[in-house]
Amino acid sequence: MYGSRVGRARWAAAATGAVLLVAGCSSPDGGGDGPEARRQPEATAPYWVNPEGNAAKQVASYLDDGDDARAELIRKIAAQPVGEWIGTEDPEGDAKRYTEAAAKAGRDALLVLYNIPHRDCGQFSRGGASDGDAYRAWVEKVAEGIGGRRATVVLEPDAVLHLVDGCTPQEYHQERYDLLKGAIERLKRLPATRVYLDAGNAGWADPGSLPGPLRRAGIEEADGFAVNVSNFQTTEASREFGHALSAGVGGKHYVIDTSRNGNGPYTDGDPRENWCNPPGRALGEEPTTKTGDPLVDAYLWVKRPGESDGDCKGGPKAGDWYPEYALELARNTG
Repeated sequence: MYGSRVGRARWAAAATGAVLLVAGCSSPDGGGDGPEARRQPEATAPYWVNPEGNAAKQVASYLDDGDDARAELIRKIAAQPVGEWIGTEDPEGDAKRYTEAAAKAGRDALLVLYNIPHRDCGQFSRGGASDGDAYRAWVEKVAEGIGGRRATVVLEPDAVLHLVDGCTPQEYHQERYDLLKGAIERLKRLPATRVYLDAGNAGWADPGSLPGPLRRAGIEEADGFAVNVSNFQTTEASREFGHALSAGVGGKHYVIDTSRNGNGPYTDGDPRENWCNPPGRALGEEPTTKTGDPLVDAYLWVKRPGESDGDCKGGPKAGDWYPEYALELARNTG
């Protein structure tokens, strides 16, 4: 994801680290004037806000420089739950720290697992576990780190889509289906973990091709699927796409990544790259479980606004903090 091409405007032209809720410098109970003080009530957005996120650090840096105007803009990001994508060096430790901190605050941790072998087909976010055994061991460590604490997991952005679009070589398909199904089964053995398998976005050329692969990947055992991860499709379009897809997978619920979809997708320039740090975008709906739609369990900021899609349009490498882009997103948001 962070630079993955699947389902973005390229396809529209063709026929088209635990998400932790990031806050800023504040007291643990939400007092003070930091972004944490502005977080939504638990009943509306039950996710933990991490005071060590990139946006929170940027707020602090601007305040140190006396730049209150820019600090106020970045607070629009820092005050909201955003995605923390679990790493590979210490997955058990990461998952444990995030879920323990969330539990201490009376909130849920939101984790994104993104380590499938042959990830991103050699694009900006290439990498992943070295093989199936390494991936299973990694998932096991994540599960051990979560334990009995409350967590919501968005599982493997693009992993299913790359099977459908032919990006992932055929010889890896069966293993990937097995790994995804095994990951869902392992995580669902935990007593308080919800799992949403990534299912692309509304720019996908052929939604009817997705239910079969999602079933092979174990969607029946998951709580649902995720749409629009790291993408810019509008919430309305994402709902239409999600409802159609839900009908093909037994009425499963889903979540929508609204992190950067306030102005919808970018349609100018080279369609092969209009998913990568596109200009003129805006933050979308704030994270919430109060979506007004019985099939939509939550709006989430799975992609961390302000982090680069890849080294395109002047941006740094995928996943690095990109303050100029963060400011643009905030300025374009009402």
